[in-house]
Amino acid sequence: MRMKFGLTLLFALFLFSVNAYAQESESPAETADRLKLELLDVQAHEDALRGHVQELDESLKPENIERSLAGVGSTRPEELREARRRQLTIEKNGALAQLRILESTHQRLQTAIANAEALAYQQSARPTQMAVTTSRRGYHLLLLGSGGLLALALGGGALMYRRKIRRGAV
Repeated sequence: MRMKFGLTLLFALFLFSVNAYAQESESPAETADRLKLELLDVQAHEDALRGHVQELDESLKPENIERSLAGVGSTRPEELREARRRQLTIEKNGALAQLRILESTHQRLQTAIANAEALAYQQSARPTQMAVTTSRRGYHLLLLGSGGLLALALGGGALMYRRKIRRGAV
């Protein structure tokens, strides 16, 4: 029964060491592609937001504020116009703040893409080097896998030694 448990444990260690290699992170080329897609999304959002800011600029013109309140009767039309202007200004300021955030995200993504492409180029220039050891995580997984293989070898040796002792004692 102990022999089956030992073999099961060794098999589990072996599977763990093999799975460590399979859990590799994405390559720099895949990272660059993913970042380019994110950049396209950010650009589309920026374009939509710029269009909205232009619409708000147009709506903020005094004649357009006047036109938007034409059907509303009031004893204080100046206050209504001022309230509408404040509302549009607040909305425009919020859209401009979002636009600034998107512009900084755009710049960050461009830098990240350049870095990922440079790393992908470096990796393609050295095809003989193991790709597993290029990232820190990959290096740790390589060590973890080697540790699993070492444990497998030690466990197998211990089982063989134990079997040898039992045969000699019988």
